[in-house]
Amino acid sequence: MNKNYIISGVLGIAVIILFILHFTGTKCSSNSVTYAEGDSTTMVKFPIAYINSDSLLMNYIYAKELNETLLQKAESSRATLNQRGNKLQADMIEFDRKLKNNAFLTEQRAQDEYASLMKRQQELQEQSERIQQELALEQMKMNQQMVDTVMVALKVFNKGPQYKVIFNNAGGNSTILLADEAYDITAEVTVFLNGRYIPAKKK
Repeated sequence: MNKNYIISGVLGIAVIILFILHFTGTKCSSNSVTYAEGDSTTMVKFPIAYINSDSLLMNYIYAKELNETLLQKAESSRATLNQRGNKLQADMIEFDRKLKNNAFLTEQRAQDEYASLMKRQQELQEQSERIQQELALEQMKMNQQMVDTVMVALKVFNKGPQYKVIFNNAGGNSTILLADEAYDITAEVTVFLNGRYIPAKKK
């Protein structure tokens, strides 16, 4: 019998959707480029920016704490399932030993114990599936909390406003194929988010 009744894995906190935000107001004086026209140089201002959400998630304290909370829940569940699985395996080995040694007083006793072991095995499998579903729902809830938190913070960050559009740039899911690093405001936004975040124990 396979004793491993563990959760298939913990998905990391998913990529935050930081797509297009529209604001009205004056243009930003930063994030501009220059080009030469004859003997003069013209400044063209682009009030846009992008955030690398992969990097943001790695450095945003709140995101890291949410991820750690989910990992701890998964580890606790895994330990519980392993403990029950090990006990069930030991009992099945003992059942096989007793069966080979004709230790059961009646055939009915052997059948009853076997049925009990099979019921425990089924319950363990159902518990494993239930825990996986609960963790998946918890992850979805945390992802939504993360999105809501960042989107609210971005509106505060962009008061003025500084940018007309803020794009999301995240690995293979990026909507940006190529962008000058001058338009990357990930570090600035991360500092802003961490500055706003108050750990639960300090609230």
